[in-house]
Amino acid sequence: MALIQVGNQLIPCNEGDNLRQVLLDNKVPLYNGPAKVINCMGLGTCGTCAVEVRGPVSERSLPEKLRTALLKDRRLACQVQVLGDITVVKHEGMWGLGERVVDI
Repeated sequence: MALIQVGNQLIPCNEGDNLRQVLLDNKVPLYNGPAKVINCMGLGTCGTCAVEVRGPVSERSLPEKLRTALLKDRRLACQVQVLGDITVVKHEGMWGLGERVVDI
């Protein structure tokens, strides 16, 4: 069992669970602005689910490596498997590239 900290929330999940799916299942507003409607639905091709992740997660997949080349320290939630207790931080902007943290 792992815990995901998002803002003031602690969300339990199984190790190996997909981060995007866990966040959506727990009603965490993962997408900024129009990305709520316009996103790739977890295929790893759009980058709108980019989040900062602290803690043990899976290595970057090839689609994620290609998509996050410009995303600094961000990960695509749809491509991340949770491997232990983590903290997730969402940043402003369509692709989460902003410096300002967004409350989710």
